[in-house]
Amino acid sequence: MLKALVVFGTRPEAIKMCPLVLELAHTEGIESRVCVTGQHRSMLDQVLDIFKVKADYDLEVMRPNQSVNTITTSVLEKMEAPLAEFKPDVVLVHGDTTTSMASALAAFYQQIPVGHVEAGLRTYNRYSPFPEEMNRKLITALATYQFAPTEGNRLALERESITEHVYVTGNTVIDSFQYTIQNDYRFKEPALAGHDFSTRTILMTAHRRENLGLPLENICNAVVALAAQHPDVSFIYPVHLNPAVRETVFSILGGKERITLCDPIDVEDMHNAIGRSYLVLTDSGGMQEEAPHLGKPVLVMRTETERPEAVEAGTARVIGVEKDGIISAVQELLTNQALYQKMSTATNPYGDGHASERIVAILKGLIKKDSV
Repeated sequence: MLKALVVFGTRPEAIKMCPLVLELAHTEGIESRVCVTGQHRSMLDQVLDIFKVKADYDLEVMRPNQSVNTITTSVLEKMEAPLAEFKPDVVLVHGDTTTSMASALAAFYQQIPVGHVEAGLRTYNRYSPFPEEMNRKLITALATYQFAPTEGNRLALERESITEHVYVTGNTVIDSFQYTIQNDYRFKEPALAGHDFSTRTILMTAHRRENLGLPLENICNAVVALAAQHPDVSFIYPVHLNPAVRETVFSILGGKERITLCDPIDVEDMHNAIGRSYLVLTDSGGMQEEAPHLGKPVLVMRTETERPEAVEAGTARVIGVEKDGIISAVQELLTNQALYQKMSTATNPYGDGHASERIVAILKGLIKKDSV
């Protein structure tokens, strides 16, 4: 019997790990448990409810005004109990969060193999995204099993001399659409329920640490200008709960015509909103993977991306964080139908929706071999 402990703590992690949790739960020969850290509390719980996943362990690390230091030390300390009680054969962590890095380190200290889901993403700038770029490099060093979403991610690991137990699986976020997308979906968020998606709608998110301050001001001012220049276009912006984000966003965009601001929305609302929007404007990593699956062009408001596959495939463009550059890139997609058609019909490079199945099958075979 393979014993697998799945650990996550943020909303994006939960969206990508819940399909894997569900696959583990109904796979014969596997006993799996879920440990959540609560790094994001309310947003995490929303995802668990939608996927009907129940946590076996809840570390409840979230504190007011928490820092990266406090999250790291709290997760590292509190992971001791579930590891000691369950004694897993493998601990599965995701991506690049502080939860994942600290959990991987806690497992390593107990000499428990770590499986890194979404391994091999790199920007090669240790401070962008911060602290995610360094987190994922540390997890790579700690992990025994590397589950790379794409061939490009595998090659990135190979360049770092990581070649053993590296497997290309696709991205588990694509698996999640089978649980979230509905043709007759009714939005729960009132701002979305009352929105006319028959008009061209730009769905946007912006919240990354490196974009706080002037870059986020540039983003918001670009949106004000675009709304004024294109009266047939509207914007929907679910605003992150970070006070530093909300202060900037509401001061610049609050009360502006055809710019709808709302609180963060759950994954069902988000996926269905992406599907009904005209294009996506974001600094998020996950939306660079999600929107192409739904045929929506993605404009990435960052200076680099750890997801170059989307750019190479033609589904995404990195447009920076300068006001004029953002305006120019959005206007081009709004006015150049040939470019829009090319981006919206490009092949999604992130898989076929069976990544979780591949990871489970690989784990069963590997753990069995390693225990012989």
